[in-house]
Amino acid sequence: MEARVSIIMGSTSDLPVMEAAAIFLNEMQIPFEMNALSAHRTPDKVEEFAKNAHKRGIRVIIAAAGMAAHLPGVIAAMTTLPVIGVPIKASLEGLDALLAIVQMPPGIPVATVGINGAQNAAILAAEILALSDPGLHQKMIIFKEELKKKIVKANKELEGVKFQYRVG
Repeated sequence: MEARVSIIMGSTSDLPVMEAAAIFLNEMQIPFEMNALSAHRTPDKVEEFAKNAHKRGIRVIIAAAGMAAHLPGVIAAMTTLPVIGVPIKASLEGLDALLAIVQMPPGIPVATVGINGAQNAAILAAEILALSDPGLHQKMIIFKEELKKKIVKANKELEGVKFQYRVG
């Protein structure tokens, strides 16, 4: 089995957030790898990873970082693979990381999800892969249908919540 998605985090302290991406990819049966690389502490390893990921079968990279949050942009600068950035809430409520990832210069795009939005990053990665994988496309259709069912169920449950002045 060859990994198709790479989850990269700046530090293992990001694992509690990034685990949501791993769980989703695992549930969708998408082979993935997970590693810690730092744009600041291991720049040579980041460069080696980014320049060779496609040769190893990686098709989408999910890169998470907090604070200065350069990792997704540095990776995007060295690969043509799609990079999805996950800003980690490490300081300033994660706003510093969000802005660092979103504000990329022209020609070096990083798709960015919300702060600590690892699950959405994995969903976006799956949607990208599903463009050329009919089986995965079907799984994503089912996933989205299940989301609809959860809301319908939630609304049914809300019908039972009573307030004196509730009219609807």
